[in-house]
Amino acid sequence: MANDAAARAVITHTVGEGEDAITYDVHGDLATATAERPALFLFGAPMDATGFAILASHFGDRPVITYDPRGAGRNPVGTSDLTVQRHADDLHRVIAALRVGPVDAFGSSGGGVNLLALLAIHPGDVNVAVAHEPPVAGFLPDREAVLAVVADQKRTYAAEGSGPALAKFIQFVMFDGLVPGDYLDGPAADPSMFGLPTTDDGGRTDPLFRNMPSTLAYVPEIAQLQDFGERLVIAFGAESGDTMPARAARSVAAALGGAATEFPSNHGGFTEQPGFPSDPVGFAARLREVLDARR
Repeated sequence: MANDAAARAVITHTVGEGEDAITYDVHGDLATATAERPALFLFGAPMDATGFAILASHFGDRPVITYDPRGAGRNPVGTSDLTVQRHADDLHRVIAALRVGPVDAFGSSGGGVNLLALLAIHPGDVNVAVAHEPPVAGFLPDREAVLAVVADQKRTYAAEGSGPALAKFIQFVMFDGLVPGDYLDGPAADPSMFGLPTTDDGGRTDPLFRNMPSTLAYVPEIAQLQDFGERLVIAFGAESGDTMPARAARSVAAALGGAATEFPSNHGGFTEQPGFPSDPVGFAARLREVLDARR
């Protein structure tokens, strides 16, 4: 069910103050949330609320919440490392501020990792949870190689800035298959090939690299997560192949004792990104189907 964005109010709120200020948006009227159609919280990390506007528009039958994770979008910036646990606490604060009880939640990429942490720390916050391609390395056979690649990206960011580091990141997320132990022996990606800056502007506030290594190094609390049973869905993209986030999703599902659930498209299939094909309509339909089946 698509929603005419012009017909539904989007109200912006902030919870917390100073460095702890977190900005979130409520699409629609929270008073319309019901047990059958609870409020739906859509989020990522470091992707901010703008990346979920299209997906939110397909859920006009319930209120939808989007937000900017700490350090991103409209929130205060900084240079210190960000942790999964801190993001989980921020999600909890937003949900508490809504005052509508447990929400349904869809977290993608780093947001999926943060969602897994939220479920372990504040299980009462969520009815049905969908963690889409959470890139946790802990259950992968090539865990050490993956974390070594992340550490290298972090060192590059500290020494050379976002252009060279982001080029390495893009090269890595496009890699399909097990990461070999000698991966870092290959040539470093050229930032100019991706239209990235080749000079260092001195800034160190990029939330992507501030989230490293915490996002990939986080190990989900399997025992607590198993209590959710079928209300927790681990999802992967049908077109994601054996890229690290898709493999990670399947490994988390296996650790939980089940199988990952296939969604249309790829890692960013719920939105529109230049140069990357996606399927927001099909993705939204699949998300609705999954949520309804676990009600």
